Amino acid sequence: MDESLRHESIPRPMKLSKSRLDESFESIFHEYWSSIHRLLARMVIDPAEAEDLALETFYRLYKYRPAQYESFNIRGWLYKVATNLALQSIRSFKRREHYETHAGKDVLIEANEDQPPKIFAEKENRYYVRLALVQMNSRHAELLIMRYSGMAYKDIAAALSLSPTSIGPLLLRAEREFEQCYRTLVQEEDR
Repeated sequence: MDESLRHESIPRPMKLSKSRLDESFESIFHEYWSSIHRLLARMVIDPAEAEDLALETFYRLYKYRPAQYESFNIRGWLYKVATNLALQSIRSFKRREHYETHAGKDVLIEANEDQPPKIFAEKENRYYVRLALVQMNSRHAELLIMRYSGMAYKDIAAALSLSPTSIGPLLLRAEREFEQCYRTLVQEEDR
């Protein structure tokens, strides 16, 4: 194939000034806003979520700047981006709802207020945990408290000025020390 013919079939970018690009974006926004918003409202049901997703769709369009290409299918691109954003939103809502529902069930199952011995045992266990933490190396106690409070290794490392790769081994040592202190306290109480 002749080299000059091959390059002629490729669409070339149309050079527009920044102000013309902004004007072009504004006209696209006004032309497609209602249809994109309607699509999202049907998909996610929540009007506020639909508006947020529509704004995100147009923000991505603005960042992408497709108006500089002559043969760009803006409508198709907007619908595809909006649909993908809506599906992501629905999936995350379903996951969150699933976790919250199951977490709530577990709490209700575990919360038997009519069992005073169980409540007393839990309070006693917490008492021993606190005593064991006080007896431990303070750095190890900090590590355990941070980790079991939900902090990630990198966050713990940053808080304690440690290397993230050292957190795992340090936590292992801290857990062993905690177990030893805890067992000693419980055994002393049983005597």
